[in-house]
Amino acid sequence: MISRGMSCGDVAGWLGQDPTTVERWVKRFNGDGCDGLREGEHTGRPKRLTPTQWDDTWAALRQSPRDLGYLQNLWDGKLLSHHLAVSYGIMIGVRQCQRMFHEMDLRLRKPRPVIANADPEAQAAYKKTPPHDEP
Repeated sequence: MISRGMSCGDVAGWLGQDPTTVERWVKRFNGDGCDGLREGEHTGRPKRLTPTQWDDTWAALRQSPRDLGYLQNLWDGKLLSHHLAVSYGIMIGVRQCQRMFHEMDLRLRKPRPVIANADPEAQAAYKKTPPHDEP
């Protein structure tokens, strides 16, 4: 369409793209032909932790936070962010730390909520399944 005289803006409208994107495509085509239009790999941002730090962090997450001197019983994104800052001086956001759990094939566990001043007998009576009697 460009070679037939249409503007990048017109072509972009036809294709539902931004005119700047079409301009980039034309520049890549003019420079490298059809090979210039092939998408390369998008590697993304490099990891902030070295492979050794990554392995050490994975090993730390396999332990209880209390074993490492923290007051919490379970790991979460906020605690991992703090741990990385203390251990390596690397500031990583809580959400990114949550993604790290997923990338390491670890799941986040949440503690069961405890109701303040609750009556245990009333809670047991409300449960759908009655407690099993021990023989």
